[in-house]
Amino acid sequence: MFIKTIVKTEKKTGKRYEYYRLCEGYRIGNKVRHRTIISLGKLQHLENKEDRKILAGAIETILRGEVEMFPVKIKPELEKYANEFARRIIDENLLDISPKVKETVKSNTEQTEDYQEVNLNSLEHTDAREIGAEWLCKQTIDKLDLYDFLINNAGFNPTSASIAIMHIISRAVFPASEHKTVDWLKNNTALASLMNIPTNTISRYKLYNISQKLYQQKDKLENFLSTKTNELFDIEDKIIFYDLTNTYFEGRKEHSKIAKFGRSKEKRSDAKIVALAAVINAEGFLKYSKIYQGNIGDSKTLEKTINDLSSRTSTLERKPVIVMDAGIMTEENATMLKSKGYDYIAVSRTKLKEYTQVKTDNNITTVYDKRGSAIELKMVTKPDCDDKYMYVKSEKKALKETSMNERFSQQYEEELEKIQTAITKKGGVKKLEKVWERIGRLKERYPSANNYYKIEVIADDENKKATNLKWERIEPKPRENAGAGVYFIRTSLDDKNEKNLWTIYNTLTEIEATFRVLKTDLSLRPVYHKTDDNIEAHLFLGLLAYQLVATIRYQLKQKNINDDWRNIVRKMNTQKEITSTLETKNEKKIYLKKCSKPNVDAKQIYEALDLKHSPYVLKKSVVPL
Repeated sequence: MFIKTIVKTEKKTGKRYEYYRLCEGYRIGNKVRHRTIISLGKLQHLENKEDRKILAGAIETILRGEVEMFPVKIKPELEKYANEFARRIIDENLLDISPKVKETVKSNTEQTEDYQEVNLNSLEHTDAREIGAEWLCKQTIDKLDLYDFLINNAGFNPTSASIAIMHIISRAVFPASEHKTVDWLKNNTALASLMNIPTNTISRYKLYNISQKLYQQKDKLENFLSTKTNELFDIEDKIIFYDLTNTYFEGRKEHSKIAKFGRSKEKRSDAKIVALAAVINAEGFLKYSKIYQGNIGDSKTLEKTINDLSSRTSTLERKPVIVMDAGIMTEENATMLKSKGYDYIAVSRTKLKEYTQVKTDNNITTVYDKRGSAIELKMVTKPDCDDKYMYVKSEKKALKETSMNERFSQQYEEELEKIQTAITKKGGVKKLEKVWERIGRLKERYPSANNYYKIEVIADDENKKATNLKWERIEPKPRENAGAGVYFIRTSLDDKNEKNLWTIYNTLTEIEATFRVLKTDLSLRPVYHKTDDNIEAHLFLGLLAYQLVATIRYQLKQKNINDDWRNIVRKMNTQKEITSTLETKNEKKIYLKKCSKPNVDAKQIYEALDLKHSPYVLKKSVVPL
């Protein structure tokens, strides 16, 4: 028997598609002919010849009565297909099958009664492992066709491809060091069994090597996953987000070329950092990434990304709109984007002092955030500038700024009191130059609070020592108060509709959510690796795990399931794979391996994604005592 591929073309659309037939060969004289046994339809997981050959062989083995004697280990999906089509062939009398074989197939493809006289006191559960989140990720990986891509396009053999997928799923479900991951794979999870990898062959060195191998195929993998997710979910990259984050290292990293001291977004000024630039589409899928030295400025990374951007987006005829934060929106980057034909939206780096409202009737558009706080919007223009600006005033932001100013003012006054106390007490700093140095350092630390204070240092007759310190708080002018909670959004788009621009800009939270998932849920920080090769491979493995997570969460959001990733894993981990043993009356031992039924939450996730609830029904073996 063999599986034949049939290619069809729809007359109306011209779209080509494939479906499959199970056939057998026969001779007429000296000529070979093919006869179709059964049509298999459009099947997933049959995109290479090896899988088709394995499935055909598995069906033939079942029909010969050798149900549990597959010549090779096969994927759970193929085993399911083999049992399903073998049963259909028998039920529909498509082949002449002996009654004995029919009965054998029936007992192996259905959960029929199987009564045994057993000693209930001998019941033991010998091994319970997590399988729910792993099975969820495995089926999603199959939807992305990542296994076949690794083999056919990235130079992986079947074993290394399985280890690579196991490593990506591990990072998504149990983000940890390679050493801890190996321990988890051997003792806590059924993932290795799902991937048909013996646990005694797994080591942290294999995981290090597979991470390196994946990173060597970085461009191919990013291109493939970018295109695949667009095709799966019919996405056009009309809007993309660009931002830069960084993660810090534990250890000195003396010989690293990319670990540098810089402005840490985790406030870890004591640790070296590495920068990670990412391009995300509006649906949350990664399009492109780049690793930079930790001391690089945000605005200096954009041009390299733009040069590589066209191959990462789905629409070649129309360039996407780029959304950025204020740290990247420099005049040089604005000029560069225009020269390359890209439109953009970003927060202006400065508040406009002179501007003209576009609408002369003085209308203001009001929108509301998720908490019901009002946000005022109006389009304005800046003199001698082609770009449009949108004036944004947020009540919530104004309150936050006021609260911050009060806190800074309180801290500023506390520091002034310390300086004053030092002047008046014995042994304190009294030298006039040193007192002004302390005040100068205080002004550097609190630049915004300093604007509202007038400070006077009183010196002795010789003008060498300070004798007292006085300060007075100056209330802000009405014009300065009016600027609280106000900022401007800059755009090259010729769109005067405030709500449209606000909606586009507001989706910038997607990339913020991406970095939050990467750093928190997938434990991208801190980095413990010593060499640059391992550092880059570690970061890229996290990005591959993120693509897997984004694929699952995007589909769940379409079904109004908006859980964060850690909560999804928690719900799925309630499903376990359990091995049980029982002793029979005739001195035999029964080993039963079965997955627990998913609870209500896990079942809801499976059904929202249209996935199987379990990788198999039951695995049973009987041995003499």
